[in-house]
Amino acid sequence: MIQRLFIRNYALIDSLEIDFRPGFTVLTGETGAGKSIILGALSLILGQRADSKAIKDAAQKTVIEGTFDVSAYEMRSFFEENDLDYEPSGICILRRELSPAGKSRAFVNDTPVSLTVLKELGEQLIDIHSQHQNLLLGDNRFQLRMIDIWAGDESLLSQYRTEYKRYCDLRDSLDRLRRASEENRKEEDYLRFQYDQLCEARLQPGEQSLLEDEQEMLTHAGEIKNALYSVAQYLGGDEGGALLQMKECQSVLRSLLRIYSAVEPLSERIESAYIEMKDILGEIEDRQETVSVDPIRLQEVESRLDLIYGLQQKHHVSTIDELLSLQADLQQRLEAIDHSDEQITELQRKLSEQEKSLHTLAERLSAARHEASVGFTEKLIERARPLGMPHLRFEVEWKSKEGFDADGTESVRYLFSANKNRPMESVADIASGGEISRLMLTIKSLAADAAALPTIIFDEIDTGVSGEIADKMGEIMAGMAHYMQVVAITHLPQVASRGEYHYRIYKNDEGETTQTCIEPLDDTRRAEEIARMLSGTQLTEAALKNARELLNRK
Repeated sequence: MIQRLFIRNYALIDSLEIDFRPGFTVLTGETGAGKSIILGALSLILGQRADSKAIKDAAQKTVIEGTFDVSAYEMRSFFEENDLDYEPSGICILRRELSPAGKSRAFVNDTPVSLTVLKELGEQLIDIHSQHQNLLLGDNRFQLRMIDIWAGDESLLSQYRTEYKRYCDLRDSLDRLRRASEENRKEEDYLRFQYDQLCEARLQPGEQSLLEDEQEMLTHAGEIKNALYSVAQYLGGDEGGALLQMKECQSVLRSLLRIYSAVEPLSERIESAYIEMKDILGEIEDRQETVSVDPIRLQEVESRLDLIYGLQQKHHVSTIDELLSLQADLQQRLEAIDHSDEQITELQRKLSEQEKSLHTLAERLSAARHEASVGFTEKLIERARPLGMPHLRFEVEWKSKEGFDADGTESVRYLFSANKNRPMESVADIASGGEISRLMLTIKSLAADAAALPTIIFDEIDTGVSGEIADKMGEIMAGMAHYMQVVAITHLPQVASRGEYHYRIYKNDEGETTQTCIEPLDDTRRAEEIARMLSGTQLTEAALKNARELLNRK
């Protein structure tokens, strides 16, 4: 249940705090006082999208914080699954912060969370029923959802939806495989031709760069050979070669050693240089031997490169590695074609088995829903007839669908008649606004019985009713408050008088800006507020008397 709501810098609110207690709380106030603002702030900590325009003072951030007691509800697993701290006391604090720049942050017990997590948690804490949600009564999925909640077997529906997802995954995989197989078979001959051509080429990794180097060498073999010969002569020629001259230099320096020892390091360096130069000469002579003018080999290399370049151009790639990768891909596609019939048959078998399993679950789900709808109908009629509909008839109509969807194999429609001798028709087609309000309250009370939700908030669900009917609606809300927390925003004194706790929301225009404020009402102030709701702005003794009678009937 919600214990406290704190709002700062939001819409017409500078700072506002409401303390909630178990039982039935009512919020009243004149139209435009700011009841919807408070509800809008509450929806933000329940994961709704934020609008930066709602920030009152653009110089500071908006903060909305709600304190909840979840100790009586099995919610520890949700906290563990989302890496959230679960307080031993069961206290859970949801906070939302909006910056003037439009950024939004959400927290659960001071841990940052995504809006998705915040919304999932919020859905387990509070059900806010606003006026526009009355339109949901004509929505077939909402109608089915209410029966599922009344049935109370969420595990069966969850199991069905898990199996339905597997069914859809298998069906989609089979469709993709069939399309791919059909496309591949259209191209099979061409794919096989491409693959065979690449296989026949016997391409090797790194082959291209080696061939290109060899081509360069063979093309300029004569030039290379002559250049190497010239260098060999400069180094090792019998007449004036560099090695011969270095040898003579070394001999001269050695002869100086006995009279001038300072040249010894120079002699050693010349000797080292001589050894290195001699080694270089050896390598040059070796390379001379390996370089040969070979027109036949050059033709072979160029022919091989032409083949490689042609394949690269054909397949729009630039390396042998890419050609080899393409060859592997073609091999996989051809193998897939060869085995596609087997794969399709196997997937068809799995899909058929999954369909049988899903059909069994769908039948169980339908049976549970049909059984639940009987009790749902009886209870709805029992609770709704005292709300000014003594001749109410109500029925749940089931219709089979073709195939499966996430909700099963049947659709549902609520049939309704509030008058004698009138055929039942769809609720969406014939129910008036007041009748829809009464039906929706009845359905919500049934759902609350079954769902064990901590808190439900009614935002003027009593629109379109008055008098005795309004009193009965207030009685239903008060009855719901025996086993859950109920908060009602209302304009009706009959409903407001049923509350255990009463807050008045009002506008304060005394300062520089208009403020939305809230105050708890004691018995005296409460009687005055209800009297105003009865008689308007003019507070009369008769209205006060009526207000006290409404309050004292409990």
